[in-house]
Amino acid sequence: MAKAAILEQVGSLTIGEVELAEPGPHEVLIDTKACGLCHSDLHFIDGAYPHPLPAIPGHEAAGVVRAVGSEVKTVKPGDHVVTCLSAFCGHCEFCVTGQMALCVSKEVRRDQTQAPRITRKGSDETVAQMLNLSSFCEQMLIHEHACVAIDKDMPLDRAAIIGCAVTTGAGAVFNACSVVPGEAVAVIGCGGVGLAAINAARITGAGKVIAIDPLPEKRALAESLGATHTVDAMADDAVEQVMKITGGGVHHAIEAVGRQASADLAVKVLRRGGTATILGMMPLDCKVGLGAMDLLSGKKLQGAIMGMNHFPVDLPRLVDFYLRGLLDLDTIIAERIPLEKINEGFEKMKQGTSARSVVVFD
Repeated sequence: MAKAAILEQVGSLTIGEVELAEPGPHEVLIDTKACGLCHSDLHFIDGAYPHPLPAIPGHEAAGVVRAVGSEVKTVKPGDHVVTCLSAFCGHCEFCVTGQMALCVSKEVRRDQTQAPRITRKGSDETVAQMLNLSSFCEQMLIHEHACVAIDKDMPLDRAAIIGCAVTTGAGAVFNACSVVPGEAVAVIGCGGVGLAAINAARITGAGKVIAIDPLPEKRALAESLGATHTVDAMADDAVEQVMKITGGGVHHAIEAVGRQASADLAVKVLRRGGTATILGMMPLDCKVGLGAMDLLSGKKLQGAIMGMNHFPVDLPRLVDFYLRGLLDLDTIIAERIPLEKINEGFEKMKQGTSARSVVVFD
């Protein structure tokens, strides 16, 4: 039995108790130690993205392995792990061509003929697992290819945010964009994902790193993480400021908030031949495009789900970056809260004035 934050209906979470099944052959039972609050969770809570209910959100977590199934080879009881929502099968076309973040194989989930992974306490009512994880719960039952073991010296509250915010933001810089030292990078939106992208751009040796956000508090955080310049996203001359700073636009513009205006801005601040990368979960009716002159100028537009990660390799490396003092996760975490205060944490997120809140479990 485990305590969880359950989405019963659109609007807010309710604290309740659930029961998790015994691990199947390729499944892992994890005692959750920390889970970050992500804007993606908020999209489901507010109903912008539909999902079967009741369900347990949460997908940015770290914990300790309690038990493993008979065929599990990647982790063992006692391992410290970080989870990742981009669970992969390992043998589909996407996986074998190095695009494992695009894998959508049903093999990593239980099918209709199997007992559900999560049920409500004292009944057989299914509680839907969200994004392969459902981390707002004291325990997680997941496929072995949805987690990776990490160095036990890594604090688990900081390890948790590597599972989404840092994997997405830093992964975009390292994997999707392949930023070259000296290139100019603009990051639009300085929440957890955007701040991670800025930090990663500094690590890669990017030349000018421009943080674009409407809030001065967020721009100040960005400077502490490596931004060389900041621009108010609401300024009428925001594009002109970026053009002046860079002498013609950026090589890479990374959209990290999920809004139409910020995606459009990402395209506008590109230099000839530059690439706009969209990371944010935008409203489902949004469209982003390039005009005829953009195309003639060699500009490119791409999406990069979860930073196009290779998380079994990427996450331990990001942990190593933190332990070596290269990756600053302490600045990204604004507060640590108990599960009972999770709705308050999401209300703060809606205000947009702070970075990441992290739920910690005893």
